[in-house]
Amino acid sequence: MKKIIVLMCIAGLTLVSVSADEAKSGWSWGGVPAIAYNSDNGFTYGIIVQPFHYGDGSMYPDYLFSVYTELSRTTKGGGINTVFFDSKYLMPADIRVTAELGLFTEQLLPFYGFNGAQSNYNELFEQEYLDDDETEMNPTYISRAFYRHAREQFRFTADFQKQIFHPSVRGIAGVGFLNNTISGIDLETLNDGQDDADKLPDVPGLYDLMSLSGLIPADEADGGVANYLKLGLVYDTRDQEANPMSGMWTEAMLLTAPEFLGTETPFSQLTVTHRQYFTLIDRNLSFAYRLGYQGALGDQPPFYMLPYYQSSYKMQEGLGGSKTLRGILKNRIVGASTGFANFEMRWKFLRTVVGGQNLYLALNGFTDMGQVLTPYEYGELNPMSSQTAPTGDDVLHIAYGGGFRIALNENFIVAIDYGMAKDAQDGNSGLYIGLGYLY
Repeated sequence: MKKIIVLMCIAGLTLVSVSADEAKSGWSWGGVPAIAYNSDNGFTYGIIVQPFHYGDGSMYPDYLFSVYTELSRTTKGGGINTVFFDSKYLMPADIRVTAELGLFTEQLLPFYGFNGAQSNYNELFEQEYLDDDETEMNPTYISRAFYRHAREQFRFTADFQKQIFHPSVRGIAGVGFLNNTISGIDLETLNDGQDDADKLPDVPGLYDLMSLSGLIPADEADGGVANYLKLGLVYDTRDQEANPMSGMWTEAMLLTAPEFLGTETPFSQLTVTHRQYFTLIDRNLSFAYRLGYQGALGDQPPFYMLPYYQSSYKMQEGLGGSKTLRGILKNRIVGASTGFANFEMRWKFLRTVVGGQNLYLALNGFTDMGQVLTPYEYGELNPMSSQTAPTGDDVLHIAYGGGFRIALNENFIVAIDYGMAKDAQDGNSGLYIGLGYLY
């Protein structure tokens, strides 16, 4: 019942016909329908569509613009509704714009406490049975949703980049408007239609316990508004964006969320990310790595903003999960400042043309790692609480694995990754199916 069943297919269409030796021009369409099921979330159904427009083809494999659209739902109330626009060529004065508008709802968002290894993870708390036949009850079981809470987020972000000083250097300025609503899980919705044996028990989860005890400050526990301004510099010498074979992509950004913008808990952050790419065999084999740091400047961010990592391209969640540390539990490693690294070999083992579309297949092997560098400072404990704040330093969290890619016209890339955590404190393994390379 708890295993996820995923069915995905890829379809590519184009509005123009070109030969294998010519650059793409006009429209190229890609879409990924996905169907998934698990006993807590119910069925997930939806579609991802990402058309690219290549103009007259003179910029290929660059594109004039792309629009990523995802609409998905679960029968238990979760959903993603987002549109992401990216163009380097439509704005005047050679200004690149990336913008996202979305509403994201999660009934079972992972939450493991703060500061990585400082917060103990016990998988038996959420494991109802000790055997695969589901005959031997686990005496330490609490709830399948013990490490979960609910979140709804409205998000609008827009970043603008322009070349300054040097052809490879860009300045970046951006704005973001985020509204997070946090709560415990909705038992009534999640248990609706379940057999009595499969219903989640009415017991507090980790988020509930930490909120009631004061470890999560009362003025942050139910979420809040976090509107921000962003300024930074980007150094970019990549030969191609979707899967570079050479070059560097380095950025440093200052984000500030002041009270005058409506932010309820003001904070500032510095984010520095360095990525570099090396060709080992021309066109086919490359090595890529990424180093990242994000830390608070002054007051620490509210707890509901800790799982987000900033970028000049698109804000993402981490550390842990599909976008940062594959194989490690999503949002396992959060703190006032964090650092991480990814190392990856990428091999394009087949290139061909199918129906007028340029297609390649690729394999990748990776090692991901991350750590909390500065711990999140807990709120004041409720005197009536029996809880205690965890203590101790974090350790290096490591995962490794491999993946498979199907790339259409260089830019629309279906990605499948499977990662395994080195330490059981970080989970067991993870399977991720989505679009694009990680970096």
